Amino acid sequence: MQTVRSFRIYFLRGMAALLPTILTIWIFVQSYTFIQEKISVHINRGLVRVVVSCVEWYPPVTDDQKRAYLLSVSPELGADPRALSGRMDDDDVVYGARVQVAEKYWVHGPGQITGFITAIVGVCFIGAFLASVMGRTIYRFFERALLSVPFIKKVYPYIKQITDFLLASKQFSFTKVVALQYPRKGTWSIGLVTGTGLRRVVESVEKDFLTVFVPTSPTPFTGYVIMTPKEDTIELDMSVEEAMRFTISGGVITPADRDAFQAMANEKQV
Repeated sequence: MQTVRSFRIYFLRGMAALLPTILTIWIFVQSYTFIQEKISVHINRGLVRVVVSCVEWYPPVTDDQKRAYLLSVSPELGADPRALSGRMDDDDVVYGARVQVAEKYWVHGPGQITGFITAIVGVCFIGAFLASVMGRTIYRFFERALLSVPFIKKVYPYIKQITDFLLASKQFSFTKVVALQYPRKGTWSIGLVTGTGLRRVVESVEKDFLTVFVPTSPTPFTGYVIMTPKEDTIELDMSVEEAMRFTISGGVITPADRDAFQAMANEKQV
């Protein structure tokens, strides 16, 4: 019985040590695979056709390669060698054979990484363009047109809220982290301060108020916005990122865990 118990403890300890690394690698591999299969493959095919159309000498093709291309698109020519030979030098056959040869390397071979790199660079260029006045104007026009589509306008705003929360480079207006009694007295929740409350409420009650966003677990981009007297809150020595990690993990990851991990990392560096 003691052996079984020790095995269980050691197994769980090993899983706790390995899972973060395994999941991190898995996420990156899955992201790369998705981009490679769904995006970069089409970019590579487009680049191949542009290069083949603009550069007459690349890639060079042999008669065997032209014959293989012809038989792949017109299998019936295999029974008529004379007709097959007569079409070998047709412009469309030469073009198709060159595309087929180029795709073997750039789409299905080692050159497929080009599409991935092109996609990353393309996203950076789009981001730089949207930072300009013209880019923002065009993007707003595109958004208005998109929101006029009956079904999309019901889905797009919520998807945009999630992506803006996760990816937007602008700083959110969360100023500090507080603890407050919510949703009832005696139950404490973590909240992110976003403001000082509505002026009409502050003037009517004659108290200092805080506007607090209380995120929900495990999706902190949803939650509740409340106004509470400042005297009823406790300011916490936590950053916004630590509060988010605490919420997403359901309270498993605490600032104390972060400090212990950081201390261990510093010891290894020394």
